[in-house]
Amino acid sequence: MAEVYDEFDDLEMAEDDETEEGKYLTFNLDTEAYGLEITYVTEIIGIQKITEVPELPEYVKGIMSLRGQIIPVVDVRLRFGKPARSYDERTCVIVVEIADITVGLIVDGVTEVVAIPAEEIVPHPDLDESDSRQFVKGIGKVGTSVKLILDCHKLLTDDEGENPDREIGY
Repeated sequence: MAEVYDEFDDLEMAEDDETEEGKYLTFNLDTEAYGLEITYVTEIIGIQKITEVPELPEYVKGIMSLRGQIIPVVDVRLRFGKPARSYDERTCVIVVEIADITVGLIVDGVTEVVAIPAEEIVPHPDLDESDSRQFVKGIGKVGTSVKLILDCHKLLTDDEGENPDREIGY
């Protein structure tokens, strides 16, 4: 696990979007592989102490302190309507930032950073009506495997379009 953190830390993140364009941080939920655009990812940390906040959607696990900044934490597994699972040493929090809002995403495990050219991403077929489908903006082909590419904006808003940060009051 540490080697994944190190790989992410060692990744040269240039300021211009051209360097980051087409790169995705991949992670797993059970046997499914997902990808998030690297431009949204600020860091990856191990699971931390989470303080529960009452009256939030089940998938918003609460808040945590990240170097003094209080951020909401979303369990992606629950967000997708999957059954809860105990956190273990592989469980990670992917810290993302969109439009000056920082949120922690709990995932089963981070795998790698991959480059997926735009022409290797195809639309998600309308084969099912799963809860997670609404968050998938495409399917990326990586060698002989596929990664479900997530729409980070949709992932971080609730069904009414509210952001977990705003629900908590930050």
